Amino acid sequence: MSRRVLLWSLLAAFLIVVGLWPAAATPIGLAAAGAAVIVGLIPGPVLALAAVAVWLKHRPAPTSTA
Repeated sequence: MSRRVLLWSLLAAFLIVVGLWPAAATPIGLAAAGAAVIVGLIPGPVLALAAVAVWLKHRPAPTSTA
């Protein structure tokens, strides 16, 4: 386990023990809700077209056979 994960885990455990987890997690929940609203406003075909464009840009190069 990396040191960063351990530190974040200890911080989360401390916040849960102290009882501040709901107050600490509220901004994360609000950000996720805002992102869901923004993604929900984008029509499905536009999201599908964007996914295809990203796939075409980052698809693996075909391997050549000898």
